[in-house]
Amino acid sequence: MKTRAKKAEILKSFEEKLERANALFVLSYKGFTAHESNEIRKLVREKGGEFRVVKNTLLRIASEKKGKQVVNDYVEGPTAVVFTYQDPVEIAKVLKEYIKNHPSLTLRGLVLQDKGYDAAMVDELVKLPPKEVLIAQLLGTIQAPVANFVGVLSAILRNFLYVLKAIEEKKAKGEA
Repeated sequence: MKTRAKKAEILKSFEEKLERANALFVLSYKGFTAHESNEIRKLVREKGGEFRVVKNTLLRIASEKKGKQVVNDYVEGPTAVVFTYQDPVEIAKVLKEYIKNHPSLTLRGLVLQDKGYDAAMVDELVKLPPKEVLIAQLLGTIQAPVANFVGVLSAILRNFLYVLKAIEEKKAKGEA
């Protein structure tokens, strides 16, 4: 049994992680082996996250202290949490792929920007392209009107030059 001091230390750790994380995946596990746990920890760590098996009471207390009570909607039974410190889309992809091959782990919900989403939302999140691609698409969309305007202006000048060239050639044929 954990001492009161150890529980306080874990609680403080959860509070810090909740504060620092930009997204939180809540998972359920039944029959999850230590080997599987180590596998998922490694995969999540590579993508900038942290997989933790949590004690529900401590997670509830920490989430209430940090004003993230929406997490509590998904906490029930054996609970594991993935704290996401970088791109949540990448971790969602890792989790969906891992869960597909390991049915002992199931996704209950996602907390993103202090809003809770069910497991179906993660399917939509997985369909998103990486962050860099989204930024490139946005910049392309912003740049398109300017590029089109420049193209129109250059077309006017180019057409004017073609007319001058045609007049020059016509005069050259007329003098010859």
